[in-house]
Amino acid sequence: MELLNLTSLLSAALTLIYGFLVISFIKGWHNLKYFKPKVTEAKTKVSVIVAARDEEQNIGKTIDDLVAQLYPKHLTEIIIIDDHSTDRTADIVLSYANQNVRLIKLNEADALNSYKKKAIQTAIGTCSGDLIITTDADCRMAENWLSTIVSFYEEGDYKMISSPVAYFQEKSFFERLQSLEFLYLIGLGASTIGNRQPSTCNGANLAYEKATFYEVGGFQGIDDLASGDDELLLHKIAAKYPNQIGFLKNRAAIVYTHAKENLKAFIQQRKRWASKSTRYKNKGIIVLGVLIWLFNLSMLVNFIVGVFIPGFISITFYQLLVKMCLETLFLWDVTGFAKRRSLLLLMPVLNVLHIIYMVYIGIAGNSGKYNWKGRMVR
Repeated sequence: MELLNLTSLLSAALTLIYGFLVISFIKGWHNLKYFKPKVTEAKTKVSVIVAARDEEQNIGKTIDDLVAQLYPKHLTEIIIIDDHSTDRTADIVLSYANQNVRLIKLNEADALNSYKKKAIQTAIGTCSGDLIITTDADCRMAENWLSTIVSFYEEGDYKMISSPVAYFQEKSFFERLQSLEFLYLIGLGASTIGNRQPSTCNGANLAYEKATFYEVGGFQGIDDLASGDDELLLHKIAAKYPNQIGFLKNRAAIVYTHAKENLKAFIQQRKRWASKSTRYKNKGIIVLGVLIWLFNLSMLVNFIVGVFIPGFISITFYQLLVKMCLETLFLWDVTGFAKRRSLLLLMPVLNVLHIIYMVYIGIAGNSGKYNWKGRMVR
């Protein structure tokens, strides 16, 4: 009985903490106002940078969307960096040479652990834009994507802008589950920016000043880690300019990409994302992640123990109920923004699976290597 009471108190404390965290996410999301661009003459020179490796199936569609942008062509530079592709990626990019698309081939003789950072840094070193915008080689965007980002930049006093990313064209139940979970992650990152405590962003839709990139030392100090060209750079810029990080809350600024087709690819992706946490210098972000992990671990442990001691099942049920209600409330706003509220029907399934996933990734993502673009990295 004493064990049950002690566990109940600990679980209640973790649940209460998690509840306050999700409420803070809701507050942060509401702190972000929906951006409505003013009709003004653009003046910022922009360099759109895309690192690509073996993307012959996708790169053409991405470039088509980039050259179709309504932002003035004389202020737009599109740079594709081919990262040692073994397919026709480079040839496809070269076919757009007469449409203001420039190809840079990454030729690194020595093995690196961070090819993507090297690719982006190489492009920045040769680009002419004052504002760097990165996206991925398998992303799609609407024709006002670029102009919306630049309008937000020019109207605000921002050093870095995180913009929304969403999955689309799901082909299975598993991919729809990923879409809902991914919107939670995007919403979480946005809400921390709304609370003036930036923690996460996504390199598939990220903008920052070239001068600021060099001012904080670029990727220096984080270039030995394969991932982190987005979040770790965000932390460096936020440390120097804590009040000049923005999240662009506008549907025209959404970049669309695809969920992973199978569990193996999904796990590799999330291990890569989680691996960045070992390099966080902001202790507050580390504490946040640990508390969320402990909350999910407590539910898993309570359920397992509950198989033998029924009282623990009740604790698990109440924890899960609080988790699902608060996360649904948060995602009601985020999915509404993305016009994907129908995904909320998947919440019961996602909540259960998410517990196992969070506990596993919290361990696996911070230990060992993972596969990325056909390479084993760390």
